[in-house]
Amino acid sequence: MRVNVLRLSRALVAEGIGTALLLAAVVGSGIMGDRLAAGNVAIALLANTLATGAVLVALILTFGPISGAHFNPVVSLADASQGGLSWPVALCYIGVQLIGALVGVAVADVMFGEPVYAWSQHARSGLPQILSEVVATFGLVSVIWGCVRRQPEAVPYAVGAYITAAYWFTSSTSFANPAVTLARAVTDTFAGIRPADVPGFLVGQVIGAFAATALFQWLVPVASTGRSIVSACELDAIEQPREKRQSFDPQRL
Repeated sequence: MRVNVLRLSRALVAEGIGTALLLAAVVGSGIMGDRLAAGNVAIALLANTLATGAVLVALILTFGPISGAHFNPVVSLADASQGGLSWPVALCYIGVQLIGALVGVAVADVMFGEPVYAWSQHARSGLPQILSEVVATFGLVSVIWGCVRRQPEAVPYAVGAYITAAYWFTSSTSFANPAVTLARAVTDTFAGIRPADVPGFLVGQVIGAFAATALFQWLVPVASTGRSIVSACELDAIEQPREKRQSFDPQRL
């Protein structure tokens, strides 16, 4: 297979912008909620939760038809492991997700007059937090795989609902996303995480994502549905047969 350059570019731009807007919403709503809650952490977290869940629905509906709306490196890796994306394209997705996440954090900090790229002092350490990330990411990827393979039109709402709930039933407040985790380490605001606590979160997220992928490969095998996170029509738009024009070898990525 070769890659359609124009359509891959569109998909990468969609992933970058979508991830940036997601982080702007997560960090920005955290700052706004913290400022308006007058010290009531529960109210601040509720504001942060509702904004994050709502923006996820909107962004997946907007960018899903273009890129699959991953906005999350472990989702892209899980999809590649099941043949939804080629590995070179998945790595491109991850690169723009990381860039977009850092841009989104900077934009949020600037909008609220906070220092741009300040190391967070928000401690999120210990085994309970890491286990929370395993559970949160396992649940997120399970929701994605289950919906994609049986009722793909429900994905935006299911993901938004799950993250809204997981904010409250996990002690880590459900980061469930390596790009989000890394970017939130460089904002010293309500949504931040100390850099020292990032590695544990990343390990938990990878474990959770691939445990869910393995489970759903057994529960609902790809071969029985033909569905990946990037739908068949999106995949055909990005990765085309060699004889088609405007394409190049993905190994050159």
